[in-house]
Amino acid sequence: MTRKLNDALRRLPVWALWLAGLVPLSLLVWDIFAGGLGIDPVRDIEHRLGRTALYFLIASLAVTPLLRITGISLMRFRRALGLLCFTYAGLHVLAWLSMDMGFLWAQMGRDIVKRPYLLFGMGAFVMLAALALTSNNLSIRRLGGAGWRRLHRLVYVAAPLVTLHWIWALKTFPVTPGFWLLVILTLLGLRLAIPRPLRRARPMRA
Repeated sequence: MTRKLNDALRRLPVWALWLAGLVPLSLLVWDIFAGGLGIDPVRDIEHRLGRTALYFLIASLAVTPLLRITGISLMRFRRALGLLCFTYAGLHVLAWLSMDMGFLWAQMGRDIVKRPYLLFGMGAFVMLAALALTSNNLSIRRLGGAGWRRLHRLVYVAAPLVTLHWIWALKTFPVTPGFWLLVILTLLGLRLAIPRPLRRARPMRA
């Protein structure tokens, strides 16, 4: 059953995931022009973009535990999931810069230092940017496999920071972001607790 599912997944093109990943953005654009946002449209835009980024981040974190526990491989889609996460995170930051800050850089800097949730959010965004910029084969060759893996361990810091940014921004401990923080910590724990399967040694040729 797992083999058949993996065979079907291998036939699914990566561009199909990108197409599906742009659906939330399309729905947001539709709501903007159709008047489907709430009484604070700027906040709604920022929050929807931020939440979507978080969901794609969680999906990318789930790929490795899913493979190690069930044998279902979504590894060929993990890079696209990560880049979709960064795309929505970038739009989230851009919405804040343009609609909240009006590109007033000095005020932006003061607000980041003054408000811890902004500091958490920008810290996470910088880490996600580093991961996105190195999510290509050229970076893997230049950094080396071990160096590339060390750099991409930043996700263990960035992912919790994203949910802490959400929780602190609301100034309470609401159920939804608290739940997703628990999910992220569980996925990160599984990645550490379940070892990577050893590769079979190739038989020596006579």
